[in-house]
Amino acid sequence: MPALIADADTPPIIPSVARQIAKPLRQSPRTNGSCHRNPEVIAMLRRSALLVAIFSVAISLAPERLLAACLGAVAQRERVMPSRVMPANFQPAAVPTSSVRVTFVGHATFLLETPQGVAAATDYNDYIRPSVRPDIVTMNYAHTTHYTDHPEPGIRHVLRGWSYQDKPARHNVQFKDMRVRNVPTNIRNYGNGTEFDGNSIFIFEVGDLCLAHLGHLHHKLTPGHLADIGRIDVLFVPVDGGFTLNIFDMQEVITQLAAPLVVPMHYFSESTLERFLARLRDSHEIKLNDGPSTLISRNTIPKKPSVMVLPGPH
Repeated sequence: MPALIADADTPPIIPSVARQIAKPLRQSPRTNGSCHRNPEVIAMLRRSALLVAIFSVAISLAPERLLAACLGAVAQRERVMPSRVMPANFQPAAVPTSSVRVTFVGHATFLLETPQGVAAATDYNDYIRPSVRPDIVTMNYAHTTHYTDHPEPGIRHVLRGWSYQDKPARHNVQFKDMRVRNVPTNIRNYGNGTEFDGNSIFIFEVGDLCLAHLGHLHHKLTPGHLADIGRIDVLFVPVDGGFTLNIFDMQEVITQLAAPLVVPMHYFSESTLERFLARLRDSHEIKLNDGPSTLISRNTIPKKPSVMVLPGPH
């Protein structure tokens, strides 16, 4: 019997096995439908079965160089064939100089993006998050829809807006072209008492723009608050009128801060939003944006006080 494993000097056994299988088939007599009774046919089939078994063993024990040649051909073919699925290269459009892109993610979360590529998310939580990982996140903890105990790994600055060990939160973070600071305020606790410094108003400064997010504000602002907050160009306001400050006092806060652009949030339903807009129609121009994002710059800040509604989950 010839060797089953070919070495470098021995030709592969596979062609010779094939010839041995084919030979008895070519020389077999006609069976006339009685092959199972013809001794020659039976002997031929036995020899064929034996050779098939030998052929299978030869394949399983073929040298690595033969198998490698086959795999190499497949690998080479895969390298030269173009992929049918190309990874999408989604890059957000660059933010122009002296501008901020504001995107309403939902509820009380906005994504703020700067010309140097900084991304900040407000009231970052486990339920509604931006599609990109922010560099900075701010949180308040009146409800779980305003904070998380498990921020995404890789976020550079996680700014919690409530007191810790009886000390109010104090943040003043500069990252590239964005500065973020906070002004603590109080919230009602579940026993209708007051939790001091349980909320923060976060102020985002980019270039000559100042944007303030009121968080879960529960009371009107004092002269001390107003002095700490300073001038505001864009004000993100919770307008539900129940869980946060009532709608009448919130209107007074808007008047106190005198921001030329107000962006409502935290309103749960269209009817609640409409109730808020109805209160401000006499003093503000109402604008309904086509999409959840808008570019804001000193040139686009309205001359007349305005409310801009950004569509999104509320």
